[in-house]
Amino acid sequence: MESGGRPTDDFDAAYQILAYLHNNPEAQDTLEGIVEWWLLHQRIKHQTEKVERALTELIERGLIGVREGADSRVHYRIERDKQKEVESLLENWSKP
Repeated sequence: MESGGRPTDDFDAAYQILAYLHNNPEAQDTLEGIVEWWLLHQRIKHQTEKVERALTELIERGLIGVREGADSRVHYRIERDKQKEVESLLENWSKP
């Protein structure tokens, strides 16, 4: 399942299945259910954690502003006075 020290897609799927079962030891499902629900759940959880870390960093750098909406949920937006700095960062990040 590994190739040259790097996890392959098969290894990633195996890891995600085991992680889900570890967190939900009573779970059982069909192939289709595992693909549709378990792996999707694991990816959403992982992406949510990554997005939270990214938002925290961007807020700390003053690039993203935070406000509470009428729905009492936190909303994020670009800090308008940082537009040029953001543009520069995006240009640098997109270069190989």
